[in-house]
Order: sequence, then C-alpha cells, then structure tokens
Amino acid sequence: MSVDIVGSWEVSLSDGVYRTEFEHGTTTRRPGLHADVKEVLRRDWMFKLVGRETFPVGSTYTKATITIEAISGFSYEYTLEINGKSLKTFLDNRSKISKTWLLKLDGSDCRIVLEKDTLDVWCNGQKMETMGEFGDDGTETHFGVGNHECCIKATTTGRKRNGMIHSLLVDGIRIEEAIV
Repeated sequence: MSVDIVGSWEVSLSDGVYRTEFEHGTTTRRPGLHADVKEVLRRDWMFKLVGRETFPVGSTYTKATITIEAISGFSYEYTLEINGKSLKTFLDNRSKISKTWLLKLDGSDCRIVLEKDTLDVWCNGQKMETMGEFGDDGTETHFGVGNHECCIKATTTGRKRNGMIHSLLVDGIRIEEAIV
C-alpha cells in the first residue's frame, strides 16, 4: 500500500505550533489526518473523494477543516481552514491579536505567547497563572517560568492607531518579539 502526504500545513496557536498533514492512500483510498504526529481522523474506503472534514487541533481543540476539491480528472486541491477562515487569514489575524517570544531558559527552548484579547499567557503549551498590576505607564502581567520572574509590560504609544506596545521582560531583561 502506498500512502502519500498530499497536504501539509503549520498552524501557530497560543498553545503551540502544530503540523497538520493530510494523507491519501493511492491504492486503498484510506485518507487520514494527522495533527502534530497524532492521528486525529481515519476513514475507510467509503470516504468521499471530495468534500470537507473537520477535526480539532491543539489542546484548545481549535476547529480545523480540510476541503478536498477535484480540479481535473484524478487531480485534487487540498485547503485548510482554521475557525472558518483560510489559513492565511487566520494567521494574519493571529499576528494582530497575539504576541510571541522565543527564547532559551536554562538551556531549553521556550515559547511565550500573549493573547491580547483575553490577556491569557501561554508558555510551551501551558496556560500560565498570572497576576496583573496597573502602573503609571500601563499594565504589567507577572508570571513565573521555572525560577525566572517574567513580566509582560503593556504601554501606550500615545497614538490611537498604534495602540499598545507589549514587551516581555525575563529576570529584568527585555526579550525581542519573534516574527512568526
């Protein structure tokens, strides 16, 4: 049996970056969906060759839908939607409502994400316990990662269009935002 990965996408969520793959068996036509190595959907040969399949991604069970369309003969096009939006639109919106920092702490990779709309903070897939504090120049969200004191400072730019600037400090040292 030959199985081909016909679609592969990376989905960046607050709780992590997930690789989603769609496979299609050329002899058995048993398609399967994998989200970050874990098989999330498998259908028997009765599967429609075109249509939509919905499945969860990540620990927050974000809704993902793969669309399979025939384009000519036995050629197909595969697209992925997240929460009802094209992957590109979803990722563009995510960049507006979240901030991500990548750093090394105690020799290990660390990914910290701030959801600006809910003020939730995630570290390596875990939602963090935080404490908010108002200051003269904005707000501070405090949390700990291991033995490290972390703080996300939100300060105003003074201009309505630009809104707030979010900065991550780890043990008092400013960390540059990642470009994701």
